[in-house]
Amino acid sequence: MSNTFNTRAMRRNRRAWNRLCGAMLCLTFAGVASHAQAQAAYPCPTVRLVSPYPPGGTTDILARIVAPGLSKGLGTTVIVDNKGGASSNIGTEFVARARPDGCTVLLGNNTGIVINRNLYKLKIDPVKDLAPVGMVASVPLVLYVNQSLPARTGPQLVELVKSSPGKYSYASGGSGSPQHLAGELMKLDKHLDMLHVPYRGQGPALSDVLAGQVLIAFDTTTALAPQLKSGRIRPLATTGAQRARTLPDLPTMQEIGFPNFVIENWYGLFVPAETPKALVDRLNAELNRVLHDASVAAKLGELGSRDVSGPVAQFRSFIGKELPLWESIVKRSGATVD
Repeated sequence: MSNTFNTRAMRRNRRAWNRLCGAMLCLTFAGVASHAQAQAAYPCPTVRLVSPYPPGGTTDILARIVAPGLSKGLGTTVIVDNKGGASSNIGTEFVARARPDGCTVLLGNNTGIVINRNLYKLKIDPVKDLAPVGMVASVPLVLYVNQSLPARTGPQLVELVKSSPGKYSYASGGSGSPQHLAGELMKLDKHLDMLHVPYRGQGPALSDVLAGQVLIAFDTTTALAPQLKSGRIRPLATTGAQRARTLPDLPTMQEIGFPNFVIENWYGLFVPAETPKALVDRLNAELNRVLHDASVAAKLGELGSRDVSGPVAQFRSFIGKELPLWESIVKRSGATVD
């Protein structure tokens, strides 16, 4: 009798346990399905990721690094659309005037967002007409010289230029570029008499430094990587607050006697200003997820970028600090565009 009772009790307990497990499993599947539905609810069948520069440059490279991960996370197609011209103003204005529906995103940089407003009569205000989503990368510049120049350190370069006022020139990829303004800041800080030679792009500027037509220039760690490995140019310093990850033995400008010299080329995602906060937050979350992916982080590290992921508020605050920096450099140097 006791054995029969125990057997019946065990069967009842087993049936109850199976029903409970089934209910829990259904709830789990429902939760997963609900989460998947919420994640798939991004309102655009296609997201246009606008690079305001021609193909092949750093901005375009970064756009193509993050686009696949964003596409997967948003559950939609993300295409890179190059809209170059007018020092990134054309592509930047295109996004600022787009519908604020989260379907058009800009991969902008410090030139288009905070520098050009001090140099051009723009039809928009990039700071007011665009909403920041998150930073993608931040890359320091490198002060470099032609190998024929006798200066082997930053202080030696300063003394060389001071000893022959007006003799030396520095190249940049165009007036108003961060590379141009870095040269102007160097001149201001040490009262140097150097001529600025603008080119139509960083590629031609680098070519003429290699050829010895101009002996001094700044450029990003990304652009200079092949030449630095070949030894055809001599790097003297980097412009970040810390030593570059890819050039750990190279001092910063601060270390060689320029205490206020911290400049980096930064890149980030932006959307039209009236884009709903929920969509901005969703884009920020997906961007951070992409940046934390090991393969993406490795690619960005190879380009010389540090980890810049963070919330929207962090990026907005950063831009607020960048505005007076670049405005001051433009005003103090008297820099103008061609």
